[in-house]
Amino acid sequence: MTFASELEAAKPTYPFDRWLQSTELGFEQYTNENCEKVRKLFDTLIADLILLGPNAPESDKLKKFETIVLTLNDLNEELYHCLIETGEREELCALCNTICKAARMDPSKYGDGVGPASNWRDW
Repeated sequence: MTFASELEAAKPTYPFDRWLQSTELGFEQYTNENCEKVRKLFDTLIADLILLGPNAPESDKLKKFETIVLTLNDLNEELYHCLIETGEREELCALCNTICKAARMDPSKYGDGVGPASNWRDW
């Protein structure tokens, strides 16, 4: 498997389609617009990591995770801290860890062993 295909393999694990379906259960924050914003952030993370390549310094790869997590913090704040609740937090952290591994990094090295999202997340 190539570096790019390893990273692209994370996309089918995105939880955003399921989030969108939860609007039927009264979770109005998971609009198509909000789910697409989060999806695009992760698509950009993957694309940026592919551009960096497998041999990029780990610090450069980690900077891409910092960017997405800080943007997620802002988005969550704009939505009155209701976009990323407990279940969504766990899913986003797991997704970041999946992408981290695909980027040939060890997620346990970050966020006190929890993964790179925990370095910067407010959620």
